[in-house]
Amino acid sequence: MEYSIFMVLNADKISQQSLPKHVAIIMDGNGRWAQAKNRPRVYGHKKGVDAVRQSVQFCTRLGIQSLTLFAFSSENWRRPEDEVNTLMELFLFVLGKEVKKLHKNNVKLNIIGDLSRFSEGLRNKVDAAHELTRNNTGLQLNVAANYGGRWDITNAATTLAKKVAAGEMAAEDITEELMAEQMSMADQGELDLMIRTGGDLRISNFLLWQAAYAELYFTDTLWPDFNEAAFADAIACYVARERRFGCTGEQIKQLLAET
Repeated sequence: MEYSIFMVLNADKISQQSLPKHVAIIMDGNGRWAQAKNRPRVYGHKKGVDAVRQSVQFCTRLGIQSLTLFAFSSENWRRPEDEVNTLMELFLFVLGKEVKKLHKNNVKLNIIGDLSRFSEGLRNKVDAAHELTRNNTGLQLNVAANYGGRWDITNAATTLAKKVAAGEMAAEDITEELMAEQMSMADQGELDLMIRTGGDLRISNFLLWQAAYAELYFTDTLWPDFNEAAFADAIACYVARERRFGCTGEQIKQLLAET
């Protein structure tokens, strides 16, 4: 089923409340996009930066509160060394070039993941970007770099285990809520929609905890081609679904009748 962009952008039909507040994207397909054009894979990564800009602009216009992008997974270190080095150089370049534009547009930038494997120069750039945009109140742009969902959960569990070992809390006091407080982006809204471009039907160790009740949307569109119209189709699909969080449609109707 195809969804019209007008389903999303027509204020008479779609209210702000029905839109997702937090969207995450697995940006897949850069390499295949470049290879289809007989260009090196790095060319696809560079063109993917344009799609990132469009997505940030789209979310800002639509009033979406948080956008989380999977830039570099912990598994990406297994790629050929020259491609990894190129990705790191591109990340460093984009971070230095784009952060001022983000700041000008009131975007708050958060880099999430294990940054310990990155160079000192890159970590310094990350710290500077965080500091520059720290007080911005617009879109929260989360960029996952050297991130893995299992790492995130393990990190949260380790933090609580250290508190138990230090006698600050008992093991039986650990709850889902306490675990959630230790996860990445704990200060932001629940993840509503996860999008994956490129045609694969998996979430590849991305936001495993946060995606527990998120709607999943898969598209064959390769990331460099993921423009505003493609993003609007994903949002329209989200709006069209009946989101129940484990409830039945009848229970939701009963709740509406009681209000």
